[in-house]
Amino acid sequence: MAGSEGSRRIVAFINGIGYVGGLEAVGPWGGLANPLSWGKTVSGLLYRQDMDEVRDRLTVWWNGGDIGRPVMKLKAPRPKPLETIKAMPKPNGWLTNYSTSNLDYRANLSARACINTYFLGEAVPAVAPDLAPNCLALYLGCRGVEGQDTVWCEPVIDRPEDARFDFDPDNFYWNFTLRLGTRQLDLGKGKFLLAFPDLIEGLDTLAALRGTKNLILDLTRRPDWVKACLRDITDLYFRYYDVLYDMFRDEVGGSIFWAWAPGRMAKFQCDFSAMIPPDMFGEFMIPILKEMCERVSYCMYHWDGPGALPHHDHILSIPRLKLLQWTPGFGREPTWDKRWWPIYHKTIEAGKKIFIGCDTVDNLKALREEFGQDLKRFMISMEARSPKQGMEILKLVSD
Repeated sequence: MAGSEGSRRIVAFINGIGYVGGLEAVGPWGGLANPLSWGKTVSGLLYRQDMDEVRDRLTVWWNGGDIGRPVMKLKAPRPKPLETIKAMPKPNGWLTNYSTSNLDYRANLSARACINTYFLGEAVPAVAPDLAPNCLALYLGCRGVEGQDTVWCEPVIDRPEDARFDFDPDNFYWNFTLRLGTRQLDLGKGKFLLAFPDLIEGLDTLAALRGTKNLILDLTRRPDWVKACLRDITDLYFRYYDVLYDMFRDEVGGSIFWAWAPGRMAKFQCDFSAMIPPDMFGEFMIPILKEMCERVSYCMYHWDGPGALPHHDHILSIPRLKLLQWTPGFGREPTWDKRWWPIYHKTIEAGKKIFIGCDTVDNLKALREEFGQDLKRFMISMEARSPKQGMEILKLVSD
C-alpha cells in the first residue's frame, strides 16, 4: 500500500489537503496551504503523509523559533478506517490495555491504534509499549497488579537495608517491553512511530518500590539513604532509556513522549511532590531533575494537581527544562480555565513553554485573546470534528 514502507512520494497540496496515492494527508502547515510544497518530494508515514514538514515545524518550535502559531496536537475522527485490520476478540478477564497477559492482543491493539484518526497540526501517529504508569518500578522489581484500566506497582522494599537496584536483563516486564516494542516497530514501518513507555523516575519510582507512607518517613529519618536510592534510580533510568531510544528513534534521531522532538525526548515528573513542602522538594528532587534534563535533548515536566503548585518556582529554576505540562487534578477546573492563566503567564515570563488541552473553539479564542503572541509558546491538544474544522482551528490561531 502507498507509503507502507516509508517510501518517498510526490505530494500535491490543494487548498491545504495533500493527496498521495489517493490518500488524504494534511498540508505541510498542518492544514494551511503552502504553495512551496507543490511537487515537493517528502518522506511520510501512511497515517501522516507530511511527517517531514511536521518534524520541521516542531524542530523550529522546540528551539525557540516562530511557526506562526502554537503547536497544535490536533486530531479528528475518520468516517471509516484508513486500513482494514481485523480486531482480535478481547481475552477473557482483560482489565487493562497495559496488560502483559497476551502479547498478540497488545500487538493487535497497536496495529489498529491509528487507523480511525486524522492527525492534524503537529499530532503524530504513535504507539508505545506501556505496561503501567511507572514502568521503571516494574523493571526494578515491583509486581504489576492489574486493575480496571490501570496497573498498580506493588512495593518490594520492606527494609531499607535490603534495597538493591540493578539492571536485570531477564526481568519479565523489561523483556515484555522489548518484545512488544519489536512487534510494534514491525507493524508500524512506514505507518506510525514508536513512543517511549511511561518510565517515571525519582521520588515517584522510589515511592512505588518502597511504599508512599514509608518514603515520607524515610525523607526525615534516613535522608542520606533516600538520596543514595535516587542516585541509583537515576542511573538505571538512563540504562533503560538509552536502549529504548536506540530502538525507537526515527530516521532523523527524533523521539516521542506525548510530543515528537528532534532528539532525545523525555517527560519527567514528581507527583509525590504534592505530599512534601518546597524545601524538601528542592533538596531531594530538583538536583535529580536538573541532571536528567541535562542528559536528554528535549523534555517536559508533568506538573500534576494543586498540591504541586507550591513547587512552581523550583520547577522554573531548572535551566534546560523547556516545557511544563499542567494537569489540574480530578474535580478541578480544566486546563483552559482562566483560573490557571496566571501560572501560564508566570511560566512564559520565565522563558518556558506550556502544554495544555482545550475543548472548544470558544475557549481557544479566549486563550488567544488573553495571551496574544505568547500563545505561540503553547502546545495545545485538541479534538476536531473533521479535517475541515481542524483547518479552521489552525487558521484561528495562526498569524
